[in-house]
Amino acid sequence: MTESSRVLVVDDDSQITRVLKTVLESQGYAVRTGADGASARALVADWQPHLVITDLCMPHMNGIELCRRIRVVSTAPIIVLSVKDAERAKVEALDVGADDFITKPFGTDELLARLRVALRHVARAGAADEPVFAVGDLRVDLPARRVFVADAEVHLTPTEYKLLTALVRDAGKVLTHRHLLNAVWGPNAVAHTHYLRVYMTQLRHKLEHDPTRPRHLQTEPGVGYRLKVE
Repeated sequence: MTESSRVLVVDDDSQITRVLKTVLESQGYAVRTGADGASARALVADWQPHLVITDLCMPHMNGIELCRRIRVVSTAPIIVLSVKDAERAKVEALDVGADDFITKPFGTDELLARLRVALRHVARAGAADEPVFAVGDLRVDLPARRVFVADAEVHLTPTEYKLLTALVRDAGKVLTHRHLLNAVWGPNAVAHTHYLRVYMTQLRHKLEHDPTRPRHLQTEPGVGYRLKVE
C-alpha cells in the first residue's frame, strides 16, 4: 500500500477522531471519520477504505457488530481500539473479522506501526504464492516444508509445522486461540487451549534465541498469538 492509503477512523469520542485524523494525515494517509457504526458502515460502502480503525464501545452499533458487517462487503484490515480489561471483547472482534487491536491509552508510534503491518499484510495476501517467508533470521520455505534459523535447518514435527504455517500465512495479525486450534487440530479442539501452550513452547525453544523472551512468536495475553513482523 502507498502513503495515500485510505483510512477510516470510527469513534464516538470526537477528540480521539480529531487527534487520529491529524496524526494520520501528517503521515500522508487520506482519512475520514465516523462517530458510530451506522455512519461507518455507509462510508465503507461508499469510500471503500483500505483500512478501518474502530472503537469497540459505541452507541447504536458497537465495534464488534461493525466488524461483522464490514466483513460482508470488504476485506480491508480492521484495527479495534479497546480498554485494558476487554479481553473477551477483543477475542470476539477478532473472531468476527478484526485483524488487530490496540489497548487504550496508546502511543501514536504504536498505532502507526500496527497500521503499516496491517497494510503490508494486505499486500502480501495479493502475492500469496510467494514461496518463502522470512523475518529476521527465521525463514520458512513453504513449498519444500523446510524451516531455517540463521541458515541452519530446524526440524519440526508435523503439528509444530502446521501451527507455524498458520501463523506465517497471517503474519502480523493477532490470531485467537479458537482460530489456531481450529486451523491446526480442527473444530473439536477449540476448547483445548493447553494444546497451544505446549506447542508454542516447543516452537519457541526451536526457533527463538531466547524462548523466555520471544522476538517473533508473541503471546497476546487472554487473546491468542501473533507472528511479529516488525
